[in-house]
Amino acid sequence: MPGPSGTGAVTRSTLRQQIADALRDEVLAGRLQPGQEFTVKEIAEQYGVSATPVREALVDLSAQGLLDADHHRGFRVHEYSVDDFRGMIEARSLVTDGMFLVLAGEPGGGPDPDDPRVSAALAGVRRRGEEAQRAAAAGDLTVLIGYDLRFWRELAVLFGNPYLSDFLHRLRVQSWVCTVQHLRRLSELRGALWSGHTELVDALARRDVPGARALVHAYNAHSLALIERLTGR
Repeated sequence: MPGPSGTGAVTRSTLRQQIADALRDEVLAGRLQPGQEFTVKEIAEQYGVSATPVREALVDLSAQGLLDADHHRGFRVHEYSVDDFRGMIEARSLVTDGMFLVLAGEPGGGPDPDDPRVSAALAGVRRRGEEAQRAAAAGDLTVLIGYDLRFWRELAVLFGNPYLSDFLHRLRVQSWVCTVQHLRRLSELRGALWSGHTELVDALARRDVPGARALVHAYNAHSLALIERLTGR
């Protein structure tokens, strides 16, 4: 059985992840703005914890591309450009195409919707999609981001593999961090946000790869056009 040091390591690791998640949510909520600077000490005091898990969490977020580290001034929220977003869209397309190749390959490739376990997982992904659609229709960006991230992560696990899922999740977090600063400037988001989540699940469940590709292409084109319009680029 692990001794006290093992328990301490688990506790610290959990705290490190909790702080990283909380700071990521602060960025996605727009409370930490692009270019905003802060120190390990400031974050440690804010959360009432020691500096070590905070420093580890900030290093993790830096590795994910959400923060920039400055050895003399601490950390700052990374500022993404429209060109960065275009690159993210291209990378996301490559990942989703990889998912679809599984379905488009050998007959019976990919998960079998008639398998009870697959059917239950699909139902869960679809529920996430329904919640994301409702939030998009209502213009509730905070709720949309939470459900959208869960939707795509679970979808990628089901129709791709865990490695693709992790990479796509990282890209999608970066995409939201890039776009949220612009979207939150709008006073009304109803009707401006993509809401084709359940259509995509249904297309994949039918093994309709062209239909799924068309939906994702339309989503990417919609997202890019919206950000280009908001930034004048």
